[in-house]
Parts: sequence; C-alpha cells; structure tokens
Amino acid sequence: MTYNPVRRSNELRDNILADSETRAVYEATKLQIELALQLKEARIKRNMTQEDVAMLLHTKTPAISRLEKGHENVKSFPSLLTLVKFASAIGYELKINLEPIKG
Repeated sequence: MTYNPVRRSNELRDNILADSETRAVYEATKLQIELALQLKEARIKRNMTQEDVAMLLHTKTPAISRLEKGHENVKSFPSLLTLVKFASAIGYELKINLEPIKG
C-alpha cells in the first residue's frame, strides 16, 4: 500500500504551499503517513499482529494502531526513538536520509 497524496495543480494550493512553514508541515505529514504505511506493511510481512508488537514494546495495542495509521497532527507524531523501537521489534532498521531539494 502506498500513500498517494491528491495531485492537483491549482493556484490556491501552490500559493498555500509557497509559505515555508506550511510547506514544512505538509512534507512532515506526508512523510509520517508514508512511514506509518511502511511500518504496517513490514509488520504484516513478518506475520506479526499489532498485539505482538505491543507486547515487545511494553505498550498497548491501541498505541500500535495509532502509530500505524499515521497522524495528521504534526505535534502528535511519534518520537524518533519510538519509530526505531517499532522497526527493531519487527526485525527492521529505520534509516533516514537527507536529499537535496530538486529544482
């Protein structure tokens, strides 16, 4: 499953995203949703349930569910430490890379 944001080329959207703060929130939200989908897919590939992951992370199943849904509120994003622990619990390594802006 891949997150595909709505692609619309309209003046209003372009104007809104021209603001650097708004663009940063948009990009962070998009990354969060994409990562949440990847974590869920990886967990399923490992034949693990949300309960299995919750047990390994010493948390409750609803916390895993929320993490896998991705959250549209940037202030509610899980910490990097939480994401690393989740990835490790399902047998993956979380890597983050920095790429130059195109254009």
